[in-house]
Amino acid sequence: MRDASPARRRLLLIRGLGHSGTTILDMALGAHPLLVGLGEAARILERPDAGEEHRGPAQLRHGLRFERRCTCGAVAAECPVWGPLLEWLPGHDDRPLAEKTLRLLDAVQRIHPEAQWAVDSYQDDMVLPLLDDPELDIRIVHLTRDVRSWVHSRSRDGQRRGQWLPGLKPLLRWCRVNARQGYRLQASGRPIYRLGYEQLALDPERSLQRLCDWLEVPFDRKMLEPAQHSSSHILSGNRMRFDAKRGASIRYDGAWLYQPAGLAQMALLLPWVARLNRRLVYSDD
Repeated sequence: MRDASPARRRLLLIRGLGHSGTTILDMALGAHPLLVGLGEAARILERPDAGEEHRGPAQLRHGLRFERRCTCGAVAAECPVWGPLLEWLPGHDDRPLAEKTLRLLDAVQRIHPEAQWAVDSYQDDMVLPLLDDPELDIRIVHLTRDVRSWVHSRSRDGQRRGQWLPGLKPLLRWCRVNARQGYRLQASGRPIYRLGYEQLALDPERSLQRLCDWLEVPFDRKMLEPAQHSSSHILSGNRMRFDAKRGASIRYDGAWLYQPAGLAQMALLLPWVARLNRRLVYSDD
């Protein structure tokens, strides 16, 4: 196993389209004694744009940090990892994201000196993968959900509203965002592990064992029960992080299997869509 010296921070980025299992994977990794989950950390660290004063990341710099609870159990202002950083951010929001990230990782090292990896799961960030910082060892897990499952999940609201072809916009989004992310992540030059949500949810033990091998840490069975063993510090992410029942294990939502074939199923007749789905979801490499 490679030495993780304090001088070199190790950051694992989970990237992929939203609603593809990034939160449950973050929680599972955070249940490992050598990893610390940070949720959508980059989303909090980025300087809020004008007009975003009402959103969570901006509010966490002010009163919300005394109300929102971290998954470690403390309110944000008293969280040993996030508390001091949220107090520091308002006066230093002009600093680069890389500097803020290193400051956060320093806090993780102080509170969890045994940790070998910190995990960020903000899907929309494309800045951190491109950082060229000698102090950062960055690896990326590109997590993708099967096009049929994802489109079915995201088209439910449109179906309830009686939209015509409710799966069309989700289908186009799945194709556009996953193709673009795959290309940009590959171009970053960082080590990338492609993982399908279906593989993770249907065979979590084997999937997490292979991922641990790639991260050079031993597999720990606590990862299979994320909510019971989490040592994460997640302030921003899917609300399921506080749902003990949903976070008790990694389970697959196979509702789409019982529905009539839709646009996504027909889209797989297009060779490039089928290749993209197969490469991102079922390659596990």
